[in-house]
Amino acid sequence: MEPLLQIRVTVLAVLLVASGVTVIVRRFRIPYTVALVLAGLVLSLSPRLEAEVSPDLVLSLLVPPLVFEAALHLSLIELRRNISTLVLLAVPGVILNMLMVGAVVAVGAGISWPMALLFGALIAATDPVAVIGIFRKLGAPKRLTVLLEGESLLNDGTAIVLFKLALAAAITGHFSAVEGLIDFVRVGFGGVVVGAVLGWLISRLIARIDDHLVETTLTTVLAFGSYLVAEDLFDVSGLLAVVAAGLVAGNLGPRGMSPTTRIVLSNFWEYVAFLANSAVFLLIGIQVDFLELLTFWPTILWAIAAVLVSRAVVVYLLSRIGRSVPSRWRHVLFWGGLRGAIALALALSIPAEAGPERMTITAMAFGVVLFTLLAQGITMDGLLKRLGVVFRSEDQIEYEMRHARAIAERAGFEQLSKLHDAGLISSHTWENLQERLGERLKVLTDAVHEKLHEEPSLEIEELITARREALRAQRSALVNLRRDGIISDEAYEDLGVEIDSALEIGLRDWAERMLHGREKPGVRQLIMAVVQGRDLESATQAMSNAGFSVTQIRAKGRLMQQQSHLLLIGLSEGKLETVVTTLQSATRSRVQYVSSPVDGMEPAAAQAMPVQVRGVTVFVLDVERAEVF
Repeated sequence: MEPLLQIRVTVLAVLLVASGVTVIVRRFRIPYTVALVLAGLVLSLSPRLEAEVSPDLVLSLLVPPLVFEAALHLSLIELRRNISTLVLLAVPGVILNMLMVGAVVAVGAGISWPMALLFGALIAATDPVAVIGIFRKLGAPKRLTVLLEGESLLNDGTAIVLFKLALAAAITGHFSAVEGLIDFVRVGFGGVVVGAVLGWLISRLIARIDDHLVETTLTTVLAFGSYLVAEDLFDVSGLLAVVAAGLVAGNLGPRGMSPTTRIVLSNFWEYVAFLANSAVFLLIGIQVDFLELLTFWPTILWAIAAVLVSRAVVVYLLSRIGRSVPSRWRHVLFWGGLRGAIALALALSIPAEAGPERMTITAMAFGVVLFTLLAQGITMDGLLKRLGVVFRSEDQIEYEMRHARAIAERAGFEQLSKLHDAGLISSHTWENLQERLGERLKVLTDAVHEKLHEEPSLEIEELITARREALRAQRSALVNLRRDGIISDEAYEDLGVEIDSALEIGLRDWAERMLHGREKPGVRQLIMAVVQGRDLESATQAMSNAGFSVTQIRAKGRLMQQQSHLLLIGLSEGKLETVVTTLQSATRSRVQYVSSPVDGMEPAAAQAMPVQVRGVTVFVLDVERAEVF
């Protein structure tokens, strides 16, 4: 088979297997990545299948999108709050892990000290992808997710730097502690600087562009380009450069993006990460040779024991320093220290000059990765529930049971109705069943409504889900209208921005306003917004999407040639910024913000303030008392 054709076939096979595994695992309670490894193990039994994994391919093509996507969604605020713990786990923790693992495998398995330390460095990089997926599914505490994911992002780069230093020492037989420390700081700190600078430059460029395709392309260039620039031009850590670039782009970039761009960008990187994850973990399974691993089983057991012991010491010791970490979380951090693609890529990159122990190191790496993915990955779900880290309240369980009963009863009712309409059930039988089933369905539906009223948080979650699905359906309808030529591309873009803004404004706040709307919270400020005719519908729709009531008064603006309208919006405490931001995104011209007179200012001085009408002019008046009739 020609090389190009073989590559095409391989890519298609990976996509098909990944899609099939994704569909199948929905029926089983195992992480998606673990299922991919198992699928790869099954495929490896085929004598026709040969897959050669290049370490450079994994490190430069598959790992950067995984790291970038994770960093893109990591909040710098949350990172700063936990920076002391994360730095301790990612720097001293990795060094301590390398020394402890190296000592155990050197003494227990008889590996030479240089190669034992080399193994300790490459196996120190954690890869909690499977665990993070479980966290998101079960709703684990946000800080725990930040700790596990942040540690992985930082210790990957640290482990690679240590691996390169240990590899040079193992091959040359020479190591200087001072030179090693200088190289460690230079390579690590240099990578962070390169990534941060590139991330800032791309974010500034994105702020000046209003095209979601171009902006998404620029983030792609940033993800792969930061790695290449750091590694090839400056000889510093490419992985830390990608981490820094992702953090900067994810926290600064969205400020200059439209809502549509942010949604497209999020979906794009979610898909790219899915592809990279699929390829990495599938290739891990395919690369495993069981017969070869069996010949190294005593050494692999020593390696697994060394990794578990060192992980326990690092987590339970260093997590006590800095910001306090709950004891139950320490158990999760310990068991969540899975190993994955980076450890295998580093093991496969060891050159032949390292000596005959190279094969032993590679076998140990494969053994540890398989153990952590299969043993720790599969049991993490149960551990989280057993520790009570994630839990579902009795109210939530009761609501789910009532809701499920009502849905099941309605499904049975509709099925019998179809059978009657098809003539398979007589009218006499259907009339008898219809009355009883209808009463039963009403009782179950009332029980669901009763539970929602008893626990408002459940109703809020249901409102959020319903609102999100309704907006997505509207977005889909717009796509169909544009495809059929009913609306132009320009109209599609404008209407799409309205819906995307509604998806981003904060569905929880909207749901809370909808739920507590009858309580009539006190009006503290009154907005009077003068809107030009062309912006009226977009402004009112945006306010409606945000959950605010608007009173419209038609007027003829003296400063405008076209019809203008006055929108009156009453606000409770703390909602001014939300309304102004919503109007800014909904109108074609910028919002002219004019505040009300403050204490001590003469009325004449306030009236003399110049007002330039552009799209919408916003006047904000403080309200002392508001009465609703």
